[in-house]
Amino acid sequence: MTDQTRQPIAVLVTDEDRAKLERRDDKRALRRFLRNRPAVVALIVLIIIVLLTIAAPLIERYRYDAIDLRARASPPSDLHWLGTDGVGRDVWSRLLNGGQVSLVVGFGATLVATLIGTVLGAISGYYRGWVDMVIMRITDVFMTFPSIIIMLTLAAMLPRTVWTIVFIIGGLSWTGTARIVRSQVMSIREQEYILACRALGYRDRRIIIVHILPNVFGSLVALVTFAIGSAILTEAGLSFLGLGVPPPTPSWGNMLEAARNLDILRNMPWMWIPPAIMLVITVLSVNFIGDGVRDAVDPRMVI
Repeated sequence: MTDQTRQPIAVLVTDEDRAKLERRDDKRALRRFLRNRPAVVALIVLIIIVLLTIAAPLIERYRYDAIDLRARASPPSDLHWLGTDGVGRDVWSRLLNGGQVSLVVGFGATLVATLIGTVLGAISGYYRGWVDMVIMRITDVFMTFPSIIIMLTLAAMLPRTVWTIVFIIGGLSWTGTARIVRSQVMSIREQEYILACRALGYRDRRIIIVHILPNVFGSLVALVTFAIGSAILTEAGLSFLGLGVPPPTPSWGNMLEAARNLDILRNMPWMWIPPAIMLVITVLSVNFIGDGVRDAVDPRMVI
């Protein structure tokens, strides 16, 4: 064998070949996720909960704010499947409509936090230097102050609406996402194909959006799923303290607020056990899905 035959052969990977490799990786990740039974069951449960809340106007027996003074604090019956609360409102209807609010807050706040964290993290990791220093110092300031105290303060000062709660929670929960995206971008920007994009004169915006962020997506998905559960619990905590979505609009959190009354806690469990169960099941389902997604996109997993 001559010296020429021993020389390595340069292989040009086209965009079509890269797309095929990405599709193959996506199929492998999907297969790994489907083999994770707890994650699949959790996904099915979460889909059922979402569909029930969306279909609330169709399957509710009474309006969530309809008051029947003759049926105040009634236990479950044929007329009211889960009973009524202290002013005669149907618990089943409030449970379904309360799920809409809690899920909107969970997904909406996570979307806000993910957008802010991804943009700031990508800019910080790509440009580095003084840009990185400024953004990371701002991140450190946000992480220094206890977020729950700021949330309580803002919730008390601003109008108490669903979207106010969404932006309060999302606007104070982006720091972890920013740090993870920054570290991923700093690693990816030194790859040869990114250097080639720069040499070809691609704009920084195109490099970040088209070539870098898709490679951060795997790590980001698992983080997002865990953030949804955290946002739902945060909304429940604010509502339990009386600073969440104001009545008569229901949420699982302000339905649990009734449990602060010792008499209701002991003698009327139908008023607070259903929202507590739905809250626990939803958060557990989201966390199991997050575990499944994290394991599926982990390249160290056995195929």
